[in-house]
Amino acid sequence: MPYDVTRTTLQGMTHIPPPAEELRLLDAELWQLDRRRAQLLTRRAWLVAALQPRPTTNPTPVASPRPETSAPGVQNLLLLLGGVLLTIAAMVFTLVSWGHLGIAGRGLVLGALTLAALAAPLPLVKRGLRSTAEAVAGLGLALTVLDAYALYEVALPGMGGAGYTAAASALLAGLWLAYGLLPRAAELRLPLPAALAAAQLPLSFWAISSSVGAHGIAAALLVTAAFDTVVALRVTIGAVRVVAAVGAYGLGSSGALTAGWLSWTATGPSAAARAAALILLAAAIALGAAWRGGLGKGHAVGLAVTSGLLAVAALGGAVRPAVPDAWTVPVHLACGIALLAAVRTGRLPETVRNGLAWSSAAVQGLAVLWALPLVALTLLGPVAWTFRAWSGAPANMRETVTVDVPWPPDMAAAPLVLVAVAAVLALAFRNTDRHAQALTGALVLTWAAALTVPAVLELPYTTGLLTLGALTAVALAAPYGQPTATILALATSADLAFTALASQTATLTALGALTAFFAAVSWRLTSITAPAALAYATALACATGAAADWQPQHTALLVLVVPVAAALIAPRVTERIPLEVAGAVAGLLAIGLAATDLPMLALVLALCAVIAAGTAIRPDRRPVGYAAAVLFVLATWVRLAAWEVDMPEAYTIPVTVPALVVGFLRLRRDPLTSSWTAFGPGLAATLLPSLAAAWTDPHWTRPLLLGLAALSLTLLGAGYNLRAPLLLGGTVLALDALHELAPYIVQVTDALPRWVLPALAGLLLLALGATYEQRIRNVRRAREILGRMN
Repeated sequence: MPYDVTRTTLQGMTHIPPPAEELRLLDAELWQLDRRRAQLLTRRAWLVAALQPRPTTNPTPVASPRPETSAPGVQNLLLLLGGVLLTIAAMVFTLVSWGHLGIAGRGLVLGALTLAALAAPLPLVKRGLRSTAEAVAGLGLALTVLDAYALYEVALPGMGGAGYTAAASALLAGLWLAYGLLPRAAELRLPLPAALAAAQLPLSFWAISSSVGAHGIAAALLVTAAFDTVVALRVTIGAVRVVAAVGAYGLGSSGALTAGWLSWTATGPSAAARAAALILLAAAIALGAAWRGGLGKGHAVGLAVTSGLLAVAALGGAVRPAVPDAWTVPVHLACGIALLAAVRTGRLPETVRNGLAWSSAAVQGLAVLWALPLVALTLLGPVAWTFRAWSGAPANMRETVTVDVPWPPDMAAAPLVLVAVAAVLALAFRNTDRHAQALTGALVLTWAAALTVPAVLELPYTTGLLTLGALTAVALAAPYGQPTATILALATSADLAFTALASQTATLTALGALTAFFAAVSWRLTSITAPAALAYATALACATGAAADWQPQHTALLVLVVPVAAALIAPRVTERIPLEVAGAVAGLLAIGLAATDLPMLALVLALCAVIAAGTAIRPDRRPVGYAAAVLFVLATWVRLAAWEVDMPEAYTIPVTVPALVVGFLRLRRDPLTSSWTAFGPGLAATLLPSLAAAWTDPHWTRPLLLGLAALSLTLLGAGYNLRAPLLLGGTVLALDALHELAPYIVQVTDALPRWVLPALAGLLLLALGATYEQRIRNVRRAREILGRMN
């Protein structure tokens, strides 16, 4: 361009669009660039995916299996088994092969074995083989017992067994104690607990040999338990404390139970007083252990509970011979309630007070349990009128409840016991957060007492029916304690219904009144009272059919009115499930009534299926359609049975084939469906009934065909990796083969002496255990050397 071109000429030659037009052009170019960039990114992603290798399903690396047992555990098990087997072998040798040796030979063998077994642990402990030393020491202690037995058989056969046991156990306890206190043997954990275990016997067997009677034996047991309690509280060695605790609990329980039996069988004040003193001794032992502390809160509370119960048993047992038998339980209950006074004192530790409170509650609970048989008899006794319906009204309520069961003796004070416990519940928890629960319990106990009063007082039959009706209304109208009060009202109404079965008029009147009453109050408690109304309506239908002399299969058609009513009413109430359940139960009852007539049963099943199908029309009850299908199938089966078709496959194959087709279609639609869901029900529907028929079939055709079918299913399951056909087919095949081969299964026995194998096994295990321990020590030593080198 020439140098002399002016600015005005350049401006006229250059085309510059307006700002708005230039912005539009820029936006268009940017849009084109973004579109092209998106296309390029899509192509790039496709190329990257095509070039990458397809992921292969590499097997998950399996972690190396962890050992299920530790080396010391294996070692201890081997040593324990070896010692046990050697001990058994020694016992068998002593008891069986003893007669083949003379006196010198006997003493030499047992003495040498005992000394060797007691001396061997000392060098073993010195070498560090402590577990092996424990096993050998246990064998030595067992041999000393065999020595004592051998001494009795050879030298002292005329001495009494109990007296010799007392002396021998005392001697063994001292010997084992001295052995356990030796310098090297003190490191062993077995001798001292064994000495304490042997010390449990002398006093008890001395009492047996001295003929001091049951009181003396109980006293010996309790004194030994007291000794064990002191040892358990003062000794710090764990194994010794465990043995002492076991002895204290075992012998203390035995002594307390013996004293309790003596108190229960005492016929005079003197015997009762002696037994009470023994029980108080047991209570003092338990209370002292609880007061001593150091046993944990739960343990101390348990001992305090035991002490309180024993004190109640002692005081009540001492008073029992002086009062009538009907007042035995009330006297013990009074003693148990009196324990609450000791609970309120502040001098006792908290754990002891808690334990005494629990013992008082236990006494009251036992008193309630004593009265429960009368409550159960009053509530369940009228059920027997089901088998004697309309045979005539009895004279009074006691005869009503004792149709098949005699009246329990000495139960006149049962209502008083129930009311007393109810009063304690209502008063003891007045200012606590459990007041509502206590009032509910008091309500239940008061109801139980009121239920038993008509039978206890022998009220007339009509008066008893009116009393039960009034109790039902009062319990249902209770302003507190719901829904417990409603449940009590239902129980009382059931008792009224069964009691009314003695008379036809009373039955129809009571069932009609109960149906109307529960239907009238269903506006308040639909979930409970509405099903009760349907239940009583069902009973009323059955009673009406029986009063009209209808056959049960014809009465079933009348009972079906109840499920129809339930199906019609359920959509109009909020709580539908209880109502529908009651209707379903009534339908089942109708099926049961028609079970004796197969054509009528098929009709009833078909009608139940129609009711279920009508219920399944509702959107929220679609699953009921499955029940309808099942009922239709059952109706078909019953019709086949009525036609005397007896092959099970005729019933099962028509169900199996559509079930397998449906399962196959579902598996194709959802490949993740389990084979159990797809094929399990269909296969089981035919395989299991056919297997049951094959086990009772004397011919070979059905077992052969069933085995071939099961084999085919097993192969198909294995070929297609389907678990349901594989397991079902294999199980049926195995059971079918077992049925065919069962007569040919035999069992053989060997003729070796029975003590040889345990002895050889014991020696082998003991040797393996010692070697195992030595190897463990070598490995630990090598590890320590390598650690020091590092």
